[in-house]
Amino acid sequence: MCGIAGAVGFVDRDVIEAVQRMSDALVHRGPDGSGFWCSTPEPGRPGVVFAHRRLKIIDLSEGGRQPMLDPDSGDAMLFNGEIYNYLDLRRDLEARGARFRSQSDTEVLLRACELDGAGALDELRGMFAFAWWNPRTRRLLLARDRLGIKPLYWTSVERSGGRVVYFASEARALLATGQVERRVDPVSLESFLWNGFSVGPQTFVAGVRLLSAGTSLELGLDAAPDAPVRFWRPERSAGRLSDTEPVRDEMERAMRIHQISDVPLGVFLSGGIDSSAMTALAARTSAGSVRTFNIGFAESDFDEAHYARAVAKALGTEHTEIKLTESDFRNALGDALGCIDQPTFDALNTYFVSRAVREAGITVALAGTGGDELFGGYRSFRELPRAALAGRALGWLPDSALRTAASAVNSLLRGGREGVPAQTRWGKLGDVLCARGDLLSLYQSAYGLFTPAFLRRMYPALGRTTCGLPAERAEELRELAGSRATPHAISLLELALFLGERLLRDTDTAAMAVALEVRVPLLDHRVVEETIALDGAARFEPLGRKQRLREIGLDGLDPALFERPKSGFVLPIGVWCRRHLSREVDETLSDTETCRSLGLDPGVVAQLWRAFQQGARGLYWSRVWSLFVLLRWCRQHRMAL
Repeated sequence: MCGIAGAVGFVDRDVIEAVQRMSDALVHRGPDGSGFWCSTPEPGRPGVVFAHRRLKIIDLSEGGRQPMLDPDSGDAMLFNGEIYNYLDLRRDLEARGARFRSQSDTEVLLRACELDGAGALDELRGMFAFAWWNPRTRRLLLARDRLGIKPLYWTSVERSGGRVVYFASEARALLATGQVERRVDPVSLESFLWNGFSVGPQTFVAGVRLLSAGTSLELGLDAAPDAPVRFWRPERSAGRLSDTEPVRDEMERAMRIHQISDVPLGVFLSGGIDSSAMTALAARTSAGSVRTFNIGFAESDFDEAHYARAVAKALGTEHTEIKLTESDFRNALGDALGCIDQPTFDALNTYFVSRAVREAGITVALAGTGGDELFGGYRSFRELPRAALAGRALGWLPDSALRTAASAVNSLLRGGREGVPAQTRWGKLGDVLCARGDLLSLYQSAYGLFTPAFLRRMYPALGRTTCGLPAERAEELRELAGSRATPHAISLLELALFLGERLLRDTDTAAMAVALEVRVPLLDHRVVEETIALDGAARFEPLGRKQRLREIGLDGLDPALFERPKSGFVLPIGVWCRRHLSREVDETLSDTETCRSLGLDPGVVAQLWRAFQQGARGLYWSRVWSLFVLLRWCRQHRMAL
């Protein structure tokens, strides 16, 4: 796990210094070492530049140093992530004549690319973002793993000497070049206001793009990129198999190989089904003891430490409980917000648990991310099919009638109060019914932070996206998931959007801010493929219980431990916002200059904040927190439209 940065194209002193600045901006991702390499002996020629920040995980010796160069072929590799099946690949490559100088998975990746080129991607089992320079073809290959666990950003810059493409593990590193304009991308801004995060391939920084999950990109020395190549995507159609044993086999194998590490490893244990199943699988497949970590709160409504404690006791793990107080949160809030790469309302929980685990001496942590998306754990799997049925059944009514009826229901639930209308799912009833059963519209309406009507009041320029999605991404997702709200189709959207664009990106940024590698065994692509191969009944029923995951992961544990309503790991931010954080949030949301620089109506923003402070029904903390993070981030990074 590391931070990578580089450039391809016309290389002069300015480009070399720009890449060095990117490397400096990524030091938090790799405090254990650094490396720098340029393919051109003298500046002023076409070439490539690589910079690396190392977090030592596999092969702690200098043999794992990067950028990794092959002195015989001249190939160079810049790699962030883990190749979990690298030992098997190494044996196969040795049988084909490859020779190795180190014990690192980076060298295995380098040799695989030397022998098979981009075809090596099909054999990789892991999380990765890498750049491979092939001096024979004078081509650079950029690639990102199948589920998008590791990020890779890139941008093209026209300079007097010629075009240069810069790439890095974080968008902020590209800003550090000094050659990327500090301008907000309007499509990404609208996407953020809708979702609470910006959906790729655009990013919040105009001109900077995120390489899509499961995609590779080739460039020549002229820095002209070929069309991106998708080397993996989940199956569009639902599976037909009922036997869950292949899922069990792949899950256990994924857990074994995800525990390979030359540094201390721990497990995030919240006490819920996903993290408990993962912990049980780790205990079942580990050769030694398993260390688990849980964060609790003084606020009893948010504290689930007792559930995690019970699971840890049942599994015999070495368990550590960490209490996060409101004072701790306030004292570290600046650091936590400072680690955000692109504005997002949901990275702080990962930051605080990662910081606590890192301070306990752990360098690698396993997280239970993916269980809800794969096995139907979210409310969306139950509610969206019902909404689709209602929308189609009432399809004969005009939109105006549907919205009038929905407004009456909304007013009744809110008690007839004036002010900011409800921004919850019941407050979006009119939008849901007017979607007429279309899955993508339903999904985006349900997950959106605001109703389009209120969002248009706050952001009058609304209209650059399709339901909060860049047009090209909306078209791609419609093709992938179709229009019918089946559990499989909803799962595809959850994997692509909620998980791929929010959870995984936030996890990478927040954990790497404290130099912690987070691995997600349930999102091993072979586990995903075998799970998707199951038919609907075997995979999802009874809906909402994640029964298959319970049977595979929780075998031997008392089922009573998990018979309770679902609740994710959430910080008590809403409570804290109304108390001691109120002044800081108020000062930020009252910044009329920054609001106007982003096209926001300061009066509507202020109205939203007042309504939240007064406890308006149907107005959750995430609505005001998202604006707080947005305005603070733009002010910190001097960004405007």
